[in-house]
Amino acid sequence: MLPNVLTKTSTTKSGKKVTHLAWWVTLLLSLALAIGTWNPSGNHFIHYISNVDDIFSGFKPFGILLMMALWLLAIKSIFQSLGFFGALITVIIIGAFIWGLQQYHIIDVSNFEQAGWAATIGIGLLIWFGLNASIIWKKLTGVYTTDATSEDL
Repeated sequence: MLPNVLTKTSTTKSGKKVTHLAWWVTLLLSLALAIGTWNPSGNHFIHYISNVDDIFSGFKPFGILLMMALWLLAIKSIFQSLGFFGALITVIIIGAFIWGLQQYHIIDVSNFEQAGWAATIGIGLLIWFGLNASIIWKKLTGVYTTDATSEDL
């Protein structure tokens, strides 16, 4: 049913089968978090909670706590896997890509709506890269992660 690019599997050195579907799922979830939090169309979480008389009615407190928890996990994963300078470099790379799109007149960042969409999707990509950085690093180097020893500190 799903295209081969979504269901393709790889075998790790230990013989474990992993599917590429996880990459796409984390990309969709990262974009959903970024776009769901704020986007230029006005259909977003911040609009939802800012236009109410009683913020503590109904499911609004649950939604606020859920959104805060998701952002906490996203930010923690970004800084845990990339660190401050890795996150900064990723933001610069995404900004350079947006600059290139601007230079080729694909988008116009002087237009608020286009700049808002570029920033929102860029944040979604930053979250996605933060979630998958250790997996990408393992594919590039063969090392999952290393802990600092007392000699390194």
